[in-house]
Amino acid sequence: MSYKILTAELMHETNTFSRIATDEQAFRNCFYLVGSDAIAERDHLNTELAGFLEIGRNYGWHIDHVLSAGAGPGGKVTCSAFDWLADPIVAAARAGAYDGILLGLHGAMVTDFSEDGEGELLRRLRAVTGDGIPIAITLDLHANVTAAMCELADIIVSYKTYPHIDQRETACQAAQILQRSLAGDISPRTLRVTCPMLEEVNGGRTDIGPMVEWVRAARDWEQRDDVHAVSINGGFASADIAEAGPSVLVTASGDWQAHTDFANRIVADMWDQRHRVLNDYLEVDAAAAIAARFNANDGPLVIADYADNPGAGAYGDATSLLAALLEAGISNACFGPMVDAETVQQLLQHQPGDRLEISLGGKVDPTHGGAPLELRVELISTSDGRYVGSGAMIGGLHRSFGPTAVIRADGIEILVTTVAQQLLDLEQFRSFGIDPAAKRVVALKSMQHFRAEFEPIAGRVIVCDSGALATPGYRRLQYRNVRRPIFPLDPELDDPAISLPC
Repeated sequence: MSYKILTAELMHETNTFSRIATDEQAFRNCFYLVGSDAIAERDHLNTELAGFLEIGRNYGWHIDHVLSAGAGPGGKVTCSAFDWLADPIVAAARAGAYDGILLGLHGAMVTDFSEDGEGELLRRLRAVTGDGIPIAITLDLHANVTAAMCELADIIVSYKTYPHIDQRETACQAAQILQRSLAGDISPRTLRVTCPMLEEVNGGRTDIGPMVEWVRAARDWEQRDDVHAVSINGGFASADIAEAGPSVLVTASGDWQAHTDFANRIVADMWDQRHRVLNDYLEVDAAAAIAARFNANDGPLVIADYADNPGAGAYGDATSLLAALLEAGISNACFGPMVDAETVQQLLQHQPGDRLEISLGGKVDPTHGGAPLELRVELISTSDGRYVGSGAMIGGLHRSFGPTAVIRADGIEILVTTVAQQLLDLEQFRSFGIDPAAKRVVALKSMQHFRAEFEPIAGRVIVCDSGALATPGYRRLQYRNVRRPIFPLDPELDDPAISLPC
């Protein structure tokens, strides 16, 4: 039997501390594709849509794809932007008489009217479909999974890798479960277990550390006949909402007590390992001192500014690390991105080779990551900022930084962009004439995703905290909405005499 399936992708990771609202233009700046245009761009690549289409072809589904849209992490999604994207999905569901729905979501969207963007979309869909058709969703590993998501979606499957390189694999798994549900083989639902933490303490790293064993346990549990998916979600601490935090999900149709006990064991271990921090967060001066001494015989020193990661909703214009590198006299280096649309526009009025005075970065909120730097620089190049990814995460996908310039300040080439994006692909430097593999020092703004492409070329990787908006020092931020008490905000939860029933 051929089934009629509605699909869509709608993704945003919301940093509620950001001053910059996520509007329609923010989605257009990242990706917004409708119907066949989305399929032409995103099929056969590492995307959720490609996974949905692959399984659909295998089973002869008739798929109607509404849209694919995503904005870079940032402030709350405006009501008008959310309606602009959600309304066509809901309208299609109302009109189409579908057998099932497949959605590629993130799981940490917050709007200016709801703490749970994904839950809101699912509520609107259920209002027109009722409970009669199954809905399957995929989520980012950094989802803040809410009770509403689990109630309204029958099937939930999250990524198992960070850096995220399994988007298509995750979508295939969700689609396979949907097929079994439609065929009447299973009747899945999803249970959720959480604990009082803002996030898994290492942000969900799956390359090393305790998450490796948890994911292995998840895959093993998925081998049970009555288990269809197990998701270990690290959570997203920059969303100040009541249900922020890590979770373990089991999508199944069998022995619920056994599945609950399994999820509780994982979450209890997550709690017990809350002090096992894998990253050594250096001050920017310490990172610059290491750079000054570094011998690049085995590849460059890669310095990741964890706190100014646009991929977590930071502004990308923090200056403290760059200032420290310049003060230390670092040469044969590159740095990126510095998100500063105003300075890009100034640079576009000049020609390559021109030398000029600029005020760089630190313009959105200098209290997070440093004030503007007054620099004399040489303009190397300008461009429209377009590039095509080549790595495991975004290989083949078209992206743009918006109008972009490359400048040189002393011995450092700096990528100055209009649109905030984290560095996770070598083409984000190479497309603009910067070869990171040939540098002695590569400074970039990212938490973990950079490792997929930059670790192979690196002689050493270090991580610093510039004090920007995505700082791991959560006690510096003004949380108002998360449930309390919660680790690490509340010291009483760090008492060794306390053993929480996670």
